[in-house]
Amino acid sequence: MIQCKDCEFCEITKDGKKTFKCDPFVNIKGPECIAKWQLLRLDLLCVSHANMMGWYKKMSPMQDKIFKYIQREMDDIDQAENWKVDDDQDEDVETDRDDYYRP
Repeated sequence: MIQCKDCEFCEITKDGKKTFKCDPFVNIKGPECIAKWQLLRLDLLCVSHANMMGWYKKMSPMQDKIFKYIQREMDDIDQAENWKVDDDQDEDVETDRDDYYRP
C-alpha cells in the first residue's frame, strides 16, 4: 500500500499541512486511495456538522425569545378579536332557535 507522503499527488508544507491533488475520478494510484479519500470526506462532513451544531446552540436562546414573542403577539390578536364574538350571546341564540322550532 502506498503512503500519501510518498505519493506524487501529495504536497506537505513546512508547517506540516498536507495538500492532496489527487482526484478519485481522474488520477488515483490504488484502491487504498479511494478508502483514504472517503475517510477525508467523512472527516470533513463531521467537522461541518459539528460547526453547524455549534451555531444552532448559539441561536437557540434567540429562537426561544422569538417564539415567545410570536406567541404573545398571537395571544394579543386573539384577545383583540374576542369583542367581535360573544360566547354567551351565541348560546342564547341557539336556545332561542330550539324553542322556535319546537312543535
